[in-house]
Amino acid sequence: MLNKVQLIGNLGNDPETKTTPSGTTVGKLSVATSHRSKVNGEWQDQTEWHRVVVFNQLAETCQKYLTKGRKCYVEGRIQTRQWQTDDGTTRYMTEIIGDRVLFLSSKGSDREGSYTQQADDDIPF
Repeated sequence: MLNKVQLIGNLGNDPETKTTPSGTTVGKLSVATSHRSKVNGEWQDQTEWHRVVVFNQLAETCQKYLTKGRKCYVEGRIQTRQWQTDDGTTRYMTEIIGDRVLFLSSKGSDREGSYTQQADDDIPF
């Protein structure tokens, strides 16, 4: 079986990071992709937002070098997690666990960068 995602899009916000009590750095990226199609003879763009989670050095590097609006390539896998709210409602969230990020544009230059991390399958959020 294969669970692989590849995206090229723009960041909707600056990356956010936090550190878990066990010392793991967790980064969250909001990546927008778009699809253009003809509807009733007119071209329309549809934007999809993707929640991407990266860990450790990759999270730190993304926070340091990526900013809102920058184009990037993300490679990873889809993961859905569930939890119970205080009122007992079951909630679900689907995310992309990123293990590779290519910086396709950087502030003030045309330089590209590539950063990869090993997947940490058992790290809680």
